[in-house]
Amino acid sequence: MQAEHETEAGTGAEAGPGTGPATGTGPATGTGAAAATGTGVAAAGPEASKSRRFPSITRDTARPEGHGRAAPGDALAARQWPMLSVLAATAVGLLLTALGHPRVGCLVIGVALISASVLRRLLPSVGMLAVRSRFTDMVTYGLLGVAITLLALVMEPKPWLEIPFLESAVRFTVR
Repeated sequence: MQAEHETEAGTGAEAGPGTGPATGTGPATGTGAAAATGTGVAAAGPEASKSRRFPSITRDTARPEGHGRAAPGDALAARQWPMLSVLAATAVGLLLTALGHPRVGCLVIGVALISASVLRRLLPSVGMLAVRSRFTDMVTYGLLGVAITLLALVMEPKPWLEIPFLESAVRFTVR
């Protein structure tokens, strides 16, 4: 199975004239495991047999976009600032709502979601703020943010935004 994977990934040595265990002049000489399998790969260690290419068959889940393949270990935490800022703004909005200012709290939450949509569009890497594709994240965050903001603006008593058909629609559904 490993020989098939190495052949598919292109890491196995191709048997050419004058190489291999039959002649004794190639990279796989002797009676080691490489000579027994016939792959022609020298026992140079695990680095020599691994490919840098992704396998053609997925055997596990992919790493999230925010994980970063080429970033050093400390850079991963620094990449999470967009998600942390949206969460902090949402926490402030929830705190304001709990303290008796529901309209202002809902406005802060709505603006936080709209800003998440803008951050997802403008920044190349946003850490854990990236959940789905860029377009889907932008639409989801944007629509939820606009909906929460509009609900905060039409909240009773004394709504800040009057929508004429909304009052008749509510009366029609409550009857």
